[in-house]
Amino acid sequence: MAGDIINYYAGGNTAEGFYSLFESNMKELETVYILKGGPGSGKSTMIKKLADEWGEKGYDVELIHCASDNDSLDGLIIPKLKFGILDGTAPHVLEPKAPGAIEHYVNLGTAWDTVWLKGKREEIVELQQKIGNAFQSAYDSFETGLRVHDDLEEIYMGELNFDKVNGLTEELIDKIFTGNNGKKENPRTFHRFLGAATPLGAVDFIPNLTEGLAKRYFLKGRAGTGKSTLLKKVGAAALENGYDVEMYHCGFDPNSMDMVIIRELGVCVFDSTAPHEHFPSRHGDEIIDIYQTCVTPGTDEKYYERIKEVNNGYKQRMSDGTGHLRVAKDLHDELEEIYIGATDFSVVDGLYDEVNNAISKLKE
Repeated sequence: MAGDIINYYAGGNTAEGFYSLFESNMKELETVYILKGGPGSGKSTMIKKLADEWGEKGYDVELIHCASDNDSLDGLIIPKLKFGILDGTAPHVLEPKAPGAIEHYVNLGTAWDTVWLKGKREEIVELQQKIGNAFQSAYDSFETGLRVHDDLEEIYMGELNFDKVNGLTEELIDKIFTGNNGKKENPRTFHRFLGAATPLGAVDFIPNLTEGLAKRYFLKGRAGTGKSTLLKKVGAAALENGYDVEMYHCGFDPNSMDMVIIRELGVCVFDSTAPHEHFPSRHGDEIIDIYQTCVTPGTDEKYYERIKEVNNGYKQRMSDGTGHLRVAKDLHDELEEIYIGATDFSVVDGLYDEVNNAISKLKE
């Protein structure tokens, strides 16, 4: 029987630029292959093939998606084998802990016709510069959007009953942990993104990530009503009670949290507002509406015009950022075509076989 698959991002295009959480997901791994090579040299394809092969063999796998290309993968983790293979090219440059002992480099550049590439040098350099500028424009738009979003938070924070939020948080923590004790001396925390700003807009993997969980709490509310703070407190309580915890950061503002999963209890709590708005669909789903219980009634109506203005400005900045990501993707596709033309994929196939054989030895 095929293994289970969970999908997430370990890097994101955020208001703080490209933000990496790769290290958090590598710390349990004992064998890591880091792929080096340019665009179009087969890194994502290799990762996908390995994921398919080892998933079909019955191993649970974690697929780390690329925020800048909706069809690409940045990594694969096979938890049971403590194995990972990751794209180690910019912007997600990975720092090895024990090169040769844990980390192994795979240079797909050995498959290139470097003489042919030299003839394309000026075109490559120009495309790289344009791609970098497009990403920076996206990050600038998202950063401006975050400042606009801060204005929205101020409105609701001014009408928020903090005592009620704290009481609601304590009540939720009691529900989750009363009578339960994980008893781990050193519970683990994994930091990830549940979604990302991509060239196709906001994408999330909440349905997949929560698929096997018995209890899902859907946080409803407005900006500035304490959803992220509540999630951080639930995560801290999980660790205090001896449970591993998955902390999913906001793909827009990486300092905020969007979801907490405690798999040993089959529980998750997540921010179920746009752009990752979901609704209860199965037994065990429960809504926690912070706006209804903790915000002064009539706040939406009282500040209607101002909220509308701020929301429009925020949406425009996000739309601008997505447009710049699309430009970066189109330019990257042009760059890929150059490298595809310079790559001997029989060499890449040989490298795939080497990695696959190395994984086979881990299960012996």
